[in-house]
Amino acid sequence: MSIVENGSIVSVHYTGTLNDGTEFDSSRSRDPLKFQVGDSQVIAGFENAIIGMAAGESKTVSVPAENAYGLKDELAIQEISKDRFPEGFDALVGEQVTGDNGNGQPFMATIISEQETSVTLDFNHPLAGQDLIFEVEVVSIS
Repeated sequence: MSIVENGSIVSVHYTGTLNDGTEFDSSRSRDPLKFQVGDSQVIAGFENAIIGMAAGESKTVSVPAENAYGLKDELAIQEISKDRFPEGFDALVGEQVTGDNGNGQPFMATIISEQETSVTLDFNHPLAGQDLIFEVEVVSIS
């Protein structure tokens, strides 16, 4: 019987929830997630949870924030001048914005607030600081 180990290429179905039961993602309505274990293509806690599992095996795992999308970094919350946004930009609190940091590197941030001349953005991953729960099923191993 084959088990998941570093270097395995796996296909998994999963459902991710927050501690309050809110579902944030699931592969159940689409093709399984396929990745190579050890290549850091998924969060560390998810990858570590499936090591040692066999095809057809399912389990529920809790992944603490530091092994998921990291702890929330208060330095990643920044006030940005409105003149850095396109003309006519409508800052809707809670919405995601994407852009380029000026050095060709893309970014994604969440709008926290709007002031008269600036917008406060949170550059943390939306799930940063959250402990996550995954129901995971190993579909195949190769």
